[in-house]
Order: sequence, then structure tokens, then C-alpha cells
Amino acid sequence: MLCLAARVPHSRVVGLEMQRDLVRLAGDNVILNRLEARASVMIGDLLHPPPRLSPGAFDHVMANPPYNERGHTTPTAAAGKSAATVEGDAGLGDWVRFSLAMVRPNGTVTFIHRADRIDVLIGHIAGRAGEVVVFPLWPGEGKPASRVLVRVRKHVAAPARLSSGLVLHEADGRLTMAADGVLREGRGLDL
Repeated sequence: MLCLAARVPHSRVVGLEMQRDLVRLAGDNVILNRLEARASVMIGDLLHPPPRLSPGAFDHVMANPPYNERGHTTPTAAAGKSAATVEGDAGLGDWVRFSLAMVRPNGTVTFIHRADRIDVLIGHIAGRAGEVVVFPLWPGEGKPASRVLVRVRKHVAAPARLSSGLVLHEADGRLTMAADGVLREGRGLDL
């Protein structure tokens, strides 16, 4: 949220977080980065969103749903970490429904998720959005992607495409020039 607000100067960014301590931390970071006029974060649950979040009010929604299905992974000892990585009451389908409800017609939604669950994610998107772009994040040259970005457009019927993606690390572990450009220079990704 803060990276987007810092890199896109004319954007207005709203975050939704259900962990109170993370809302406070994000709020402090908004202030420290002097983004109060364009960024805010509120506490809430996507199954019962705060009333001030209006459906169809956003041009773009970014979502980082928990990667692991409840009952199919061992929760971590840290409750906050488990809440971020293991689906709770809201499953992946709930995340897709909420994200698409919040974006305006023809708006876009970007999800980051595990590559080995892409079939489940796309299954929830099918019939609700189009122009699906799958953007693999390759950990290194010749290694299978463990994460993907999936960008969709609401109310658009257009074919899906597989992007070339981004290789993150060189063989020695250093960031590739392309990944470094995204992280340090704010270069965009071709989604």
C-alpha cells in the first residue's frame, strides 16, 4: 500500500486490515512517510467490511490473500503470521468476490498468490472478470515459479494471457537487474 502511494503520486490508497496492531503500524508509516493526504488504513474484515468502503468505488484493488488453505497446512506459532498465511473464515473465493465488488466496472484487480493454487484462484475468477494476465515470479533462472501475480479486469471479456514474468534472483542470490529496478527504482511491471 505504501509503496504504491509513494510510487504513484496522484493515487489515493486505502488499506483494509483485520489485525489491529498492523493497522496501527501502517498508520504510523503513513505519517512517517508524509502520505496522510493520500493513504489511509482501516481495521476491518472483508466478510463484514466497514460501511465507509463503497462497492465499485476503486479503480484498482490489490489483494494478498492467505496462501494456505485451512486444514492443509500447519499453522505457525505466531498467531499474526498464521492469520496472514492461512485462510480463516474468509476463503479464497471470498477474497475474489470482495475484491471484484470493490472495483468499478472495467477496473482491475491484482492478486498475488501461490503458483500451485493458480487453478483454484482462476476458478473463482471465471465468469466474473476477464482479460486475465498471469505474471510468474521466478525465484531464479530455470526454477519453477512459487508465486504469481494475477491481474484481471471486471466486466471485460478478453482472452487470458501468460506473461513472461520476472526472474527475481541471479544464481549467486543477488537480485536481477530487473527485480532491483522494480524494488529500488520503482519501475513498473508489464501486466
